[in-house]
Amino acid sequence: MLLIKGGRLIDPLSGTDDVLDILIDGENVVKIDKGIEGDCQVIDANGLIVSPGFMDIHSHFRDPGQTHKEDIYTGAKAAAAGGYTTVICMANTSPVVDNVDTLNRIVDRAKSADIEVMQVAAITKGLRGEELTDFKALIEAGAVGFSDDGRGILNPRIALEAMEAAKDLNVVLSFHEEDIRLIENPGVNYGPAAEKLGLKGARREAEEVLVARDAILALNTGARIHIQHVSSALSVDIIRWAKGMGAHITAEATPHHFSLTEDAVGELCTYAKMNPPLRTENDRLAIIGGLKDGTIDAIATDHAPHTTEEKDAPFATAPSGIIGLETALAVGMTYLVRPGRLSINELLSRLTIGPARIYSLDRGYIKEGHRADIAIFDPDEVWQVNGFHSRSANSPFTGASLVGKVKTTIYKGKIIYEG
Repeated sequence: MLLIKGGRLIDPLSGTDDVLDILIDGENVVKIDKGIEGDCQVIDANGLIVSPGFMDIHSHFRDPGQTHKEDIYTGAKAAAAGGYTTVICMANTSPVVDNVDTLNRIVDRAKSADIEVMQVAAITKGLRGEELTDFKALIEAGAVGFSDDGRGILNPRIALEAMEAAKDLNVVLSFHEEDIRLIENPGVNYGPAAEKLGLKGARREAEEVLVARDAILALNTGARIHIQHVSSALSVDIIRWAKGMGAHITAEATPHHFSLTEDAVGELCTYAKMNPPLRTENDRLAIIGGLKDGTIDAIATDHAPHTTEEKDAPFATAPSGIIGLETALAVGMTYLVRPGRLSINELLSRLTIGPARIYSLDRGYIKEGHRADIAIFDPDEVWQVNGFHSRSANSPFTGASLVGKVKTTIYKGKIIYEG
């Protein structure tokens, strides 16, 4: 048995915020109370916060196809180091997860990972936006949702057909909202940052027009849709409007979009290149406002590993994306909680129960009789980002001092990370 003693338990689902002990037997929490004693392995959590294990609904583990950047096992170790116990991976692997055979291979490999690794399947075959995959067969094989992440679906008829099919199966569709026809150069905002690089950049309208279209389609079809990595203030307003109209729409924000702006591109170059790009301070503050009022339901990392050689290429040719699983909590503590923009309870809600609800998963809380997926962290520890458990190191936060450090991660009652 494992006993967590004297930690401040914050559970967003139940509203618990108290100093309590947690007794774990096997995979499950068996008792939550004060003053629990017993002949157990003890974790002294005095002065630390005990939270449900975090859940990331947007990661790229590059497995299969690009495992020199990351694989299921290195990705899982990076996740555990960041306090994550469940991660949902995207379908833009090689081959694409648009068929049952590929999905089965991933599901089988994931069984021996340190954490729970789940998989979405592609909305369209080959991510080409032309023909829907077999939703029913892929769900039966273990897909937890569908996304063409990395590419926006340009054809509104295909988006409508996808929503109608998903509505019938009560499954969520996650949309990468960028219309490439409005993007001259991906990865940098259309404006001063792009001009300094001699590039045109990515217009905010590329995101906003697809968010608006899909919000209206979701409202009319009744489908459950999720907007990935929101980057624009107007997108936040559109999502807020759609929710108010009764659409079944949810949204996520990444740590980099609520902490950095396009100004970071001048300092960090390709290590601040991602899709959609970092935008303005007004956009950053609007995203924080959306996280505060619940318009944005979850914080998701969009963990996207690339090699140093790839990222050190000229901006126009370097790939977009950064890693984020190991720094997400600390970026949230540093840029949201410390400045007083979100409470620590609100931050944890966006890392735990919020993501779980989007995919209708029984995760994100601590309760007697429930699986013991737990993160323990020091909310006050200042640390310098240096060295990663991920196979890649393409982070804009390398060398930065952040606040909030994961000390222990527990998955199914077993310690999988100790910092």
